Amino acid sequence: MRKRLVLAMAGVLIAGSLTGVGRPAFADHCDPSVQGAECEDVGPALEDFVDIRQVPPGDTGVRAGRGSFTSRCGRNENGHRNSDNHIVTPGVSNGAHHVHDYVGNLTTNGFSTDQSLAAGGTTCRFGDKSAYFWPVLRSRTGVGAAQAAPSASPSPDASARSQEGRFQEGRFRTGRGRGPGSGTGSGAGSGAGGSGTGANPGADEPGGASEGNVGRILLARSVTLQFRGNPVSRVVAMPRFLKLITGDAKAATNGGANARAQWTCTGFTNRLTSKYPLCPRGSLVLRVLDFPSCWDGRNTDSADHRTHVVFPGANGACPAGTRAIPQLRMTLAYSVPSGPSFAVDSFPEQRHNPITDHADFENVMPDRLMNTVVTCVNRGLRC
Repeated sequence: MRKRLVLAMAGVLIAGSLTGVGRPAFADHCDPSVQGAECEDVGPALEDFVDIRQVPPGDTGVRAGRGSFTSRCGRNENGHRNSDNHIVTPGVSNGAHHVHDYVGNLTTNGFSTDQSLAAGGTTCRFGDKSAYFWPVLRSRTGVGAAQAAPSASPSPDASARSQEGRFQEGRFRTGRGRGPGSGTGSGAGSGAGGSGTGANPGADEPGGASEGNVGRILLARSVTLQFRGNPVSRVVAMPRFLKLITGDAKAATNGGANARAQWTCTGFTNRLTSKYPLCPRGSLVLRVLDFPSCWDGRNTDSADHRTHVVFPGANGACPAGTRAIPQLRMTLAYSVPSGPSFAVDSFPEQRHNPITDHADFENVMPDRLMNTVVTCVNRGLRC
């Protein structure tokens, strides 16, 4: 009887956490002088949140082989952020209309080219100059954006040379028996530099309050960048400067055809949802971003930025005419305020719908490093 009473009380508390809040915290900080009538319905909505314990266990995303390679690039401690997207809107400032976090290449902005990225510094080990980026997650419990203090680490170029040198000297280590997602990849970023680094964009910055994106930007507790194998075939190397996107930043209005949002909590990773998860105390919010991994064998980009690399089928096999390449999975972990009081940056009309979560990647690894990735993946190693 006592057990039933405890369970009933817990159910009331959970329900109260959702129904007792009239609207998400963001609505209390919307500035009518900036956004006008949009303040009446800015999103996200309460129905965009779900208690992770109410999500049934199920599919855990793209199937992968045993081997993997984790690129450790920090978690953007140096504060490299801007509202650009050099893949989808090249040559445009504020082309994303929301703020991105970056790790890897320190020069990435809307005007980046393959050549400028190749010449840039990096926060990654072993000379990986790839650009990895995703929309920021914000706390909606307070107004304004916190300042990101620059890292006191060595200069990015010096760090890149040091790490690449160790790689070339054969000190790269591999291991066996560690499961997917092992390691956080959360080493310190290597200093500030390049466009878009420094303090968080504030109320008057591109991609900020004028676009409906307000609140304190949350620095990820960990960032894991894992390249995984294919369960039915060997993989081939990604070409240098291959550009990939996953998810749809406009899925709330475009429909779900290209949506790939996967949210969960630590301790509940067998429960994925396209809604914002409300996690138990002590559990972190996770964003799991799986990239496509079946390459057409010719192009490094396409008009829609999708058709040159597509997702495998349900069994992991690539469609005819494509070849399996290492499959990138980004896993981002956050400590968030309790309750429905956090949201991902978005285009204004998307109203911070969690289904719009997405990420971008351009491969700027040295060929030698990419060959190591392929070797680790195909031999079933955990590198």
